[in-house]
Amino acid sequence: MEQLLEILEDIQPDADYENCETLIDDGILDSFAILSIVSELEDAFGVSVTPAEIVPENFNSAKALWAMVCRLKEEA
Repeated sequence: MEQLLEILEDIQPDADYENCETLIDDGILDSFAILSIVSELEDAFGVSVTPAEIVPENFNSAKALWAMVCRLKEEA
């Protein structure tokens, strides 16, 4: 989770990732940030994020992102 938070802070430094659960809903992450996150997650964790995974439920919070990464690692 630490590595995920570092990735998120590098991409969008002014967000409170530890507490915010509306990153997409509140427009904190835009489409460019999401694509950057997907690329970084794939590189850092060796997962493949499919278009079907790119939904607000998976990107609205750091916890949701981490859950998606863990699930994708198990499926790999």
